[in-house]
Amino acid sequence: MAKLSWKIWLLIVFIIIFALVIINPLSFTSGLQIKEVNPNSAAALAGMKTGEVLQQINGIELETLTDYFNFVGSITLDPVDITVKTDEGTFKYESKTLDFVVENQTITDVYGNAQEVGLELDMEVTTINSYSLEDNSFIEIKLEVEPSLRVEIKTNKQEYIFLTSEDLGLTLKEISGTRIATGLDLQGGARAIVKPVEPISEQEFEKLLSTVRYRLNVYGITDVNVRKAKDISGESYLVVELAGATPKELKDLVSKQGKFEAKIANQTVFVGGNNDITFVCRDDASCAYIKECFDTEQGAACTFNFGVHLSSEAAKRHAEMTKDLEENITEGSSYLNESLELYLDDVLVSTLRISSDLKGKETTEVAISGSGVGKTKQEAYDAAEADMKELQTVLITGSLPVKLEVDKLDFISPALGKEFLRNIIIAALAVFLAVLVIIYIRYRKIKFFIPVIITLVSELFLILGIAALIRWNIDLPSIAGIIAAIGTGVDDQIVMLDESKSRQYSIKERIKRAFFIILAAYATTFVAMIPLMWAGAGLLRGFAVTTLIGITIGVLITRPAFGEILKLVVKK
Repeated sequence: MAKLSWKIWLLIVFIIIFALVIINPLSFTSGLQIKEVNPNSAAALAGMKTGEVLQQINGIELETLTDYFNFVGSITLDPVDITVKTDEGTFKYESKTLDFVVENQTITDVYGNAQEVGLELDMEVTTINSYSLEDNSFIEIKLEVEPSLRVEIKTNKQEYIFLTSEDLGLTLKEISGTRIATGLDLQGGARAIVKPVEPISEQEFEKLLSTVRYRLNVYGITDVNVRKAKDISGESYLVVELAGATPKELKDLVSKQGKFEAKIANQTVFVGGNNDITFVCRDDASCAYIKECFDTEQGAACTFNFGVHLSSEAAKRHAEMTKDLEENITEGSSYLNESLELYLDDVLVSTLRISSDLKGKETTEVAISGSGVGKTKQEAYDAAEADMKELQTVLITGSLPVKLEVDKLDFISPALGKEFLRNIIIAALAVFLAVLVIIYIRYRKIKFFIPVIITLVSELFLILGIAALIRWNIDLPSIAGIIAAIGTGVDDQIVMLDESKSRQYSIKERIKRAFFIILAAYATTFVAMIPLMWAGAGLLRGFAVTTLIGITIGVLITRPAFGEILKLVVKK
């Protein structure tokens, strides 16, 4: 039995490491993983954490997102009778939720069925379905009165039991059977290539990059990739990829500078960002909520309200600008003769009246209001919620350092991405078989044919393994690069096979001559790939990277091993 050289053993070791360890997770876990837990949900209160693997809900095995959505869709909660006693009378209605919020026994928010039966803001509530507000907190009563479902969730960590409504408060993702990550082309979504409207320094660009990332994270977006790219001329771009988004959603998120200004008499009181804003209430119904919904001539409208804390400097500016304003009495209430105007990207979005109590006062707490409109109350509610979230995000993160313009906007549907992947796999298999048939016809010997197959498969494993190791997303350009690299590998193997058949030199010398040609081709390809790293603002980088990985693997690992195999084959 021939002794295997270290070059062949090197190939074997790399194949084992990349095929069994890096490409596939060690645990070989499948199923659903918790990607996010809503902090205000019953699941969060029960102690559920991100990263846990969901196994069962109420005894039902869950393997895919379809299983989970089918379970959620099967939840049916019937409305219950609700009786609310207030200082202005008793109100009865049916609903799945209370549809109002109480603080210190006073209604601070009312909507839906509660609003329709006549419940109003500032009413004092004494009892809800015989539960006294003096003896019980509003949250305790809410849990007792609202219809709920007993949920038993089993994860890989432990079991959780809690009561909840139709929304479990979980965002899940299917665990991939491989560590190979797919790019936007294969999973679907939107990609925007944006650039500053005016030249900025590298330091300013890095600040822009971090601000955009922070803004998208604050906005609640998780499947987002933000990176810097340059074209061949050296111009810098910002590439934002968002899985599952539409082009309009992505354009709205990245193209707005998000410059927020609050003005009194056209003078700026405070702006968004940490300098003037110390706290913004969000995801807390006690200080951030949809205030009321009502019908309009065009359909419906809903107003929102959330609290903001100002810095001491901003509070002083507010006191200075209001101390000389006049007081007006309107509808029995006293207000200053100037309003607090809110501007977003130089567009007036809301006007708030200033109470006379705040005249010349250094107040650090301000309530921000706005509204959303729609054809129905539900559409108006959703619009108000989205506008409130956007305004909160801008106030937290501040404005972008510069305005951005969208240079290119792409969209790929998830269905089309799966179709791309299926067609690519079919085409790759067809090409693979065609190459093998041609090689067999050319040499007519199994002893040459089998090493070529082993080398082709090895290169594919190694390229995918390194991509998984460096967390490189496999997209369409990357797949083209893999095919190009493997095609280059076939060319090299043909050169080595032809040289091995020559009888003019020893087998060792023949392999050396073949490697001279291979190294020359490698150097040429390497140089040719460098410009593609920046071409098209980096959109062809996947092709360049995977091609470079593939040809480098070939020169360092698979070609030397193939050469050693040829030596053994020719000797026999």
